[in-house]
Amino acid sequence: MQKILEVKDLKKTFYKNKIPFVAVNGISFQVNTGECLGIVGESGCGKSTTARLIAHLTRPDAGSILLDGEEILHAKGKKLKEIYTKVQMVFQTPQDSFDPRCTLGDGIMESMINQGMKKKEARERMRLLMHMVEMEEEFAGRYPHQVSGGQCQRAAIARALAVNPKLIICDEATSALDVTVQSQIIELLRKLQREMGLSLMLICHDLALVQELCDRVLVMYLGSIVEEGTPDEIIQHPKQEYTKILIDSVF
Repeated sequence: MQKILEVKDLKKTFYKNKIPFVAVNGISFQVNTGECLGIVGESGCGKSTTARLIAHLTRPDAGSILLDGEEILHAKGKKLKEIYTKVQMVFQTPQDSFDPRCTLGDGIMESMINQGMKKKEARERMRLLMHMVEMEEEFAGRYPHQVSGGQCQRAAIARALAVNPKLIICDEATSALDVTVQSQIIELLRKLQREMGLSLMLICHDLALVQELCDRVLVMYLGSIVEEGTPDEIIQHPKQEYTKILIDSVF
């Protein structure tokens, strides 16, 4: 199976008052084309740091990140801009990821215009993207604080799709939403993945959600991957004691 992403021996250490904290401890994994990979674990286990390292929002200390077979660990300038067209993130609190001074429509259009698209063309594509995420066009003229969390998250997904990425990383993208809206967003992601052939990385603490959407799951603990398998294998037949504890705390 073709790989869209391959991570090898990725490491990241943070320092607070000169005291080291190993957030990501030499992890290796891959995401296959068209696959949804889930990464689960308790808060502070390193899953969100992993996402930020791959998206180049945080610099790694060591390791290798291959995107479409090309090393991107130390990408800068033009090469970094190319990475941002291939990998996009959807964050936990969508209102915070939009500029509060700009409308949702302008926020969706921004990356397209930055890529050189004319404003008229970008506006037409923005309308198409809003239709794809099942939002009425009138929301394009609203500001982030004028819409619900679910509506704002749909707009954030539209923004992520604007540059035709190959991989979308969802970092706790539904955890700030109520249960009904969570289900709608997950159904939307499933539909978009199917229709567009997207690869997804789902950073999540909700094992039921992971079981519903993901093809494979990685379990992280203290910066390391301690277990890997299908959702059913992980939930029904966990091998590691930590995984058993994690599952017992949810089910």
